[in-house]
Amino acid sequence: MTTGRVQARITFLGTGTSSGVPMIGCECAVCTSSDPRDKRLRPSIFVHVPDRIGILVDTTPDLRQQALTHGITRVDAILFTHGHADHVLGLDEVRRYNHMQRAAIPCYADRIAWETIRRTFYYVFDGMPRLGGGIPKVDAHELSGPVVLGGVRVVPVPLWHGTMPILGYRFGSFAYLTDCNRLDDAAWPLLEGVETLVIDALRDKPHTTHFTVAQALEVIARIGPRRAWLTHMAHDLGAAATNARLPGGVELAYDGLVLDVAVDVD
Repeated sequence: MTTGRVQARITFLGTGTSSGVPMIGCECAVCTSSDPRDKRLRPSIFVHVPDRIGILVDTTPDLRQQALTHGITRVDAILFTHGHADHVLGLDEVRRYNHMQRAAIPCYADRIAWETIRRTFYYVFDGMPRLGGGIPKVDAHELSGPVVLGGVRVVPVPLWHGTMPILGYRFGSFAYLTDCNRLDDAAWPLLEGVETLVIDALRDKPHTTHFTVAQALEVIARIGPRRAWLTHMAHDLGAAATNARLPGGVELAYDGLVLDVAVDVD
């Protein structure tokens, strides 16, 4: 049970797909665009609740750059959506936060994500001594339902990334649903009353594991938030041209976007 709501600040650290935008070797109009909204690092957000907690969602391969750009000098907890490379390969950057904070960082994911993360970062979890370098210190927790972090209630939202079950997250009035092409049946009631929604929209052409723009708009219409932002965009979607054809209250998110939202606290 929640006892109230407080303000939180959401910073979009990356809004691109796994290859990022611009893509290596591509000279398309979006990859060569001068619009800063068309420069997209791999997808991640930072949730800062003043005087309570700073929560990082996913550790992308761009984490160091993202942290330096946005001045993220403390991370109190990390939530993983799933174990794909563009969402976990920055885990080794946690070493710097360990050093500054002098503590392991609590990390949360479902069982499937942890299986992948433990294989990928075997040197973190196998207990073997490592010579010549440090390892990130993480306190691993398996998610099976809502969790309270720093007094802030976090609700995992079951999604499907193709045939792979993954997690989105709800923080009070805000929900973040990346890397999905279907919401699990159990997700819909968990999203009732969401006022600010962030949802995957890779491109216009159909994809086997991501929503298209049109499909994302259908989900937005069903949930009915006051504002919605699309994320995890490929280079097919230029910010200016795409925003011009989106319905009112819906826009492409962009790296560096900051939103103030209300989150539930216990």
